[in-house]
Amino acid sequence: MVLFSLLISSYLLGNLLSASLLSRYYYKEDIRIKGSGNPGARNAGRLYGKKAFVAIFIGDALKGVLVVLAARLFGFDQLIELLVLLAVVAGHVYPILFKFRGGKGVSTLIGGLLVFSPLVFAVFVGVFAVLYLFMKNFTAAGISAIISLPIILLAFSYHTPFILFACLLSGIILIAHREDLRMMRQTGN
Repeated sequence: MVLFSLLISSYLLGNLLSASLLSRYYYKEDIRIKGSGNPGARNAGRLYGKKAFVAIFIGDALKGVLVVLAARLFGFDQLIELLVLLAVVAGHVYPILFKFRGGKGVSTLIGGLLVFSPLVFAVFVGVFAVLYLFMKNFTAAGISAIISLPIILLAFSYHTPFILFACLLSGIILIAHREDLRMMRQTGN
C-alpha cells in the first residue's frame, strides 16, 4: 500500500509544472501558449530570462530529488527509486491536471538521477558534455544523453529491471521531444 501511495503521489507531484506556476503567478499568463508552448525551463528562459530558467530548472529537478529521497526514506531499494522517478517524470510529461500536456521531463530526470546515483549522474552529464562538444547542438546532445541512460546503467552492472525502467524513462522523454526530433531530421542537425 505504501508503494502504491508513493507512486500516485510521485505522479501527482510531477503534475506541478514549475513553469506554469511561475508564469501564472508572476506574469499572469499561461506559458503553454507562449514561445514554444513548452512549460519548461528553456522556454521560460527565452521568455522571462535567466533567473526564470534557473528557478524553473531547480523547481522541476526538485520533484525528482524529492520522490527518490521519499522512496529511500520508506526503505525501498534502488529499483523502486527508479520506478518513482519514472512516475514523477510521467506526471511531468503527461499531467492529468493540465490535460496531459506537460513539459519534457529532463530537469525532473536530472534531479532524480543525482540522488539515485551521483556516479551515474556524473557519467550522464559527462556523456552530454562530450556530445555537446562534438555536436554543438544542446538539444541533440541532450537527447543523445537521454538515449544513453540505459547503456550507462548497463555499464554499471545494473540488472535487467533497471535497464527496462531506464528504457521507459528515456522513451517518455524521447516522445516528449518528438517535435524536436522531427525538426532535427528536417534540418539535418
